[in-house]
Amino acid sequence: MRRLFLILYTLWATFWFVGLFLLLFPAMYVFLQREAWKPYAHYCNRLWGKLFFPIIGMPVKVTYEFRPIPHQAYVFCANHFSYLDIAVMGLVLKNYYAFVGKSDVKKVPLFGYMFAKLHIQVDRNDPGSRTKSLQRSLKALQNERSVFIFPEGGIRAEQPPKMHQPFQNGAFVMAIEQQVPIVPISLLNTYKRLPDKTKLRLHPGSVRAIVHAPISTLGLTQEDVPALKERVFQVLNQALTGIETSKRTSRRAKARR
Repeated sequence: MRRLFLILYTLWATFWFVGLFLLLFPAMYVFLQREAWKPYAHYCNRLWGKLFFPIIGMPVKVTYEFRPIPHQAYVFCANHFSYLDIAVMGLVLKNYYAFVGKSDVKKVPLFGYMFAKLHIQVDRNDPGSRTKSLQRSLKALQNERSVFIFPEGGIRAEQPPKMHQPFQNGAFVMAIEQQVPIVPISLLNTYKRLPDKTKLRLHPGSVRAIVHAPISTLGLTQEDVPALKERVFQVLNQALTGIETSKRTSRRAKARR
């Protein structure tokens, strides 16, 4: 019975996922035609999330240890365990940011067009593509547009909430190059709502995230990249594994009663 419910719920959510995107796409298409209009296309993406998650009954609950200034540039770094992560970020952040994501996305009809025009694509198997994506990211930061990166380099974790290591260097190189803060973001349970290791099944419930305090890069050089990577990893890891440890302790305490 539960399996049938999850299939029906997934189909229901998929209908709204696609339907809302198609409804908003004409406006996105217009706004994507000029650089000065692209922030409005970005807002359309955020509007999509504001409509989609309430409709499917999946509230997004965010704890803000820090609220990013909307018009300041940051490098946002989050763990990446689920395809739901990208969709959630529009509700977590109000900033105008560019995702750095896989070039495979461009193959998806309409969505791929939007992503290619609005965000930064990278083919991780092509060193030349990585160089170009870094250059585009640096240009975005120079223009006071934030950049969002999953430093694990994709959904690569074998046992969430344990992250894949080592982190890729890109986010940390560009943050130091432009001397902008890095803001870690912990996506605590998206892998439970849309697991990557099983058949496509969306599980109802809330999504939880934490926006952590920024980590300054002022005065750092490229020699500090390894230490900066470790610092960001520890912030994310403490939030991710700390909650799981707390849950296990609570379950054991209940079992003893």
